[in-house]
Amino acid sequence: MSQTHILSGGFDSPATGSAQAFRAAMEAMARPGTIETLSGGTGPAPLSDAAATLLLTLCDTTTPLFLGASHDTDDIRAWLAFHTGAPIARREDAQFALGTWSDLAPLGAYATGTPEYPDRSVTLIVEMPELSNTGAVLRGPGIEETTRLNLPDPQAHQANRALFPLGFDCFFTAGNRVAGLPRSTDVTAQPVAAEEV
Repeated sequence: MSQTHILSGGFDSPATGSAQAFRAAMEAMARPGTIETLSGGTGPAPLSDAAATLLLTLCDTTTPLFLGASHDTDDIRAWLAFHTGAPIARREDAQFALGTWSDLAPLGAYATGTPEYPDRSVTLIVEMPELSNTGAVLRGPGIEETTRLNLPDPQAHQANRALFPLGFDCFFTAGNRVAGLPRSTDVTAQPVAAEEV
């Protein structure tokens, strides 16, 4: 990747772009399963625009970041160093982690907070081929009744919910789309009756 490309891909207007992106990201997390549009950042492949925008918005020199093998490239490291300054860290030290679901495993290696400080936990940014309101059924805060999201591993999120108030939170990204899944969400792998949807 050329030096020019490493220097590009940030917000055209950093103050406005980061504020808009932060609102969209928080809306996605506050309303689990809702798919939001998130754009403004563009990074090296295979980094999606939504993931790039999240990194620009949430990461800085104080937020250790783990890169799964899918996204641990020289180009992405250089882009992150220039645009965010986020230090690359081991899983157990990370505040954020980026990659495909399989490359972010094992989940047990990440910080899940402590009873005194449950917020001292990791947020996973999971790159997906696509996002759709199909598959696993979600219930809980921010969801009127139920909704669906094509989670890669519903059982892992059921186990994560059992740790509440500890656990990890997730952003799922694909293209310029993002969905949030906080640890407080109940996940059911089986379909529900039509009248419950």
